[in-house]
Amino acid sequence: MQDVSRLAAWLAGTDIGLLELRTPEGTLRLGRRGDDVVELPQDEEEVEPVPVKAPSLGVFLHGHPLATAPLVRIGARVEAGQTVGLLKIGPLLLPVAAPQAGIVDGVHVADGAAVGYGTPLLELHPL
Repeated sequence: MQDVSRLAAWLAGTDIGLLELRTPEGTLRLGRRGDDVVELPQDEEEVEPVPVKAPSLGVFLHGHPLATAPLVRIGARVEAGQTVGLLKIGPLLLPVAAPQAGIVDGVHVADGAAVGYGTPLLELHPL
């Protein structure tokens, strides 16, 4: 039990939303509930990921053209309305916002790829 407390304390200091540790003795799942890190029961239903879709057609950018870092990375915690990417439409840069709070589970579109309206860009694991 002391090891679980240490892992929970470590997890609280990171941006990681879910930690699943599989051992021969079983699986340990730690996750966030609000600001707290708790042990999740094994029989908890898997939450369906939420897609972040393109609000228009354009060229999807992971970050601003003048910045070197992407706006979000896989495993990053985002808030509802937070900009997670940009759509370049001619000279215009349109922000792509997260529809709800969550953890970025996956990025489906490469940086600089042309996308159409409704194209799934990212996947969020809801909090």
